[in-house]
Amino acid sequence: MPPLSRSARVRAPRSQEAPFVLYVEGPRDRDILCTWAERRAPALVPFVRSAVILGGRQPRRAVEHFRALRAEAPEARGLCVLDRDDTPPAVQSEASLDEPGLELFTWSRRHIESYLLVPEALRRAVRGPKERFRLERFLREHLPAEGDEAAFRSMDAKRLREGPLSRAVGHPLPARRIARAMRADELHPDVLTLLERIRAGAEGRGAD
Repeated sequence: MPPLSRSARVRAPRSQEAPFVLYVEGPRDRDILCTWAERRAPALVPFVRSAVILGGRQPRRAVEHFRALRAEAPEARGLCVLDRDDTPPAVQSEASLDEPGLELFTWSRRHIESYLLVPEALRRAVRGPKERFRLERFLREHLPAEGDEAAFRSMDAKRLREGPLSRAVGHPLPARRIARAMRADELHPDVLTLLERIRAGAEGRGAD
C-alpha cells in the first residue's frame, strides 16, 4: 500500500486546542472543497487545504492514521469524507468507522463531482460561443430536471464529466474551474452540511 501524502504526517498539537484532521479521497476532492469553502466559509479553508489524501475510497487508512494521531494527541478529532460510489446504503452508517473521535461523511450522490452539475455554473465555466452552444445541447441531453434528486443520486458524474461533457465542449473541463464558477447560493445542501461538519470539528464539537 503506498504511503499517505506528506500532509498526512502525524504531528503533536502546538497548543492546548484539540487538533482536527480532515480526510478526503484525492487532491481533486480537496481542491473542490477548498473552492466551496472560499465561497461560503473562508475560515475553513486552512483546514481543507491541510486535508489528508487517502488515495481513493480507503476509510481504513483514515482509521490507521487517526489512531496514530490520537496516540500523540488524545483529544484529536477527525472527519472522513467519502464518495458513495456503489456502496450499499447499509454500509454507510455514521458508526461504520468505529473509531472514537473520527466521524464519517458520505455524499448522498455517487461522487463529489455530482455537485458540480449546476447549469448556470457550467455556462460560466465555458468560454466562447461555440462551447456555449455545444454545452446547451449537453445540458438538454444529459442533465436531469432541476430538483430530480433521485436522478442526480444515480448519475455517474465522473463518467459524465470526463466523457460527454468533455466531448461537448471540445476539451476536458476541469472540476476546479466549474467549482470556481459556482456562486455561494448554488451550493447543494449536502455541501453546506459538510462545511458545517468541518466547522464543528475544527471548533472541537461533534460526537465521540
